Amino acid sequence: MHPRLLKTFLAVARARNVTRAAQQVNLAQSSVSDQIQALETELGANLFTRSRQGLTLTPAGEALKPYAEDLLALADDARAVIDATKAEAAGSLSIGALETIASARLAGWLAGFRAAHAGIDIKLKVAGSGELLRRLEDGEIDVALCFERAPELEDAGKPDLRFARRVVAAEPLALIVPPGDNRADVDLAALAEKHFVATETGCVYRAMVDKAFAEAGLGKPSLAAEAGSIDAIAGLVAAGAGFGLVPRLAVAAAIDRGEVAELAWPGPVRSADVVMIWRRRRVQPPALKALLIAVGEGFVPVKSDGARPRHAASLPS
Repeated sequence: MHPRLLKTFLAVARARNVTRAAQQVNLAQSSVSDQIQALETELGANLFTRSRQGLTLTPAGEALKPYAEDLLALADDARAVIDATKAEAAGSLSIGALETIASARLAGWLAGFRAAHAGIDIKLKVAGSGELLRRLEDGEIDVALCFERAPELEDAGKPDLRFARRVVAAEPLALIVPPGDNRADVDLAALAEKHFVATETGCVYRAMVDKAFAEAGLGKPSLAAEAGSIDAIAGLVAAGAGFGLVPRLAVAAAIDRGEVAELAWPGPVRSADVVMIWRRRRVQPPALKALLIAVGEGFVPVKSDGARPRHAASLPS
């Protein structure tokens, strides 16, 4: 079974659609269909059935799926072992991050890492949390940096043991208000009457808001609008549409410029954990190993007043 066929099989199994799978593996639809047919011919079994919900795995397909994942992981390990025998610490590294983290924290840190590891070719890809995890699963990126998702946003079941994760920073949340509303503080009763601008339900940023309100005993926030990005939220707050509760790193510049004002959050001090996620391997590629060590030694957490970010465990393989 050629790894190329297994990668295409897994793409179709996840997408349940040949068109979407073709986009993920950068192939024509006809090539995806041909590869699936070739794999089925080799194995002597049908791997998919077609239904109203799309393509679903047959019992044979379900049986093949974990072995296909393991075989591709072993192929990655074999390449990593060969890379590790090279004397130079060169190589390539593809890092995925949320736009907020990439622009406000990661860009400057990566400049220092690149200066210390001139032989490593670094690519930075920006996407949402769900897309980052998909790319990590498909091997399109080596490591992802995003905010820790709330338990209610996680898929049901046990944690995916194929991946290691580490908290690398704790970013404080900021209560931002229109620039004219610059009172020294606000109590919970007053806050409950305010309207908020937030991202839509299901987004990691919205989960932060909902959790902060719940822990303060405020129930759900009253929404003035839903916006698709932190920048849009800051713009709406600046225009007087309502209040916002967002990671401070994303709005620090707007606060400094006076476009929005910051008030003290009257409930329990809140912060959002930044997590680094990567695939477990028997041998990590030298470039990724260098990044993991550097992040463990030098990604300094940003501490909020009155709050201590929790310490991360040592880096697993």
